[in-house]
Amino acid sequence: MQKNINIQNKKARFLYEILDKYTAGIVLTGTEIKSIRSSKASIAESFCEFNDKGELFVVNATIEEYTYGNYYNHRPKAERKLLLSKRELKKLHKEVQNSGLTIIPLRLFINEKGFAKLEIALAKGKKLFDKRETIKDRDNKRDLDRIKKNFK
Repeated sequence: MQKNINIQNKKARFLYEILDKYTAGIVLTGTEIKSIRSSKASIAESFCEFNDKGELFVVNATIEEYTYGNYYNHRPKAERKLLLSKRELKKLHKEVQNSGLTIIPLRLFINEKGFAKLEIALAKGKKLFDKRETIKDRDNKRDLDRIKKNFK
């Protein structure tokens, strides 16, 4: 039985306003998938971009070297190709070029079949006052929950 792998980008929802979500497959080597299965990956500073052929790549995602790998081991910060349908790729490419939106990874997980998947989102960067609103809402919700807990 394998344990559930769910690596999240916690900063994403604070820094960006999420507009649309997609689930994409990732092209990985053998040592990369082994490192992900042992939870040795991070997508905190990563983002996605298109190359000149119209293919989508995740950039700056860190998958640590596999400890038992030999000289066939992978590079930790390599660009990795994302697998989406042609229709989804065209839609995302058009959105990024026309409206200046960005594509960010939200979470890296392994599905029921054992394949590594990356949940990506079409997002718009938040301004400073939006971030302050988010902090204020979070604090208000926390205070409300405390009050409710005391009355139970």
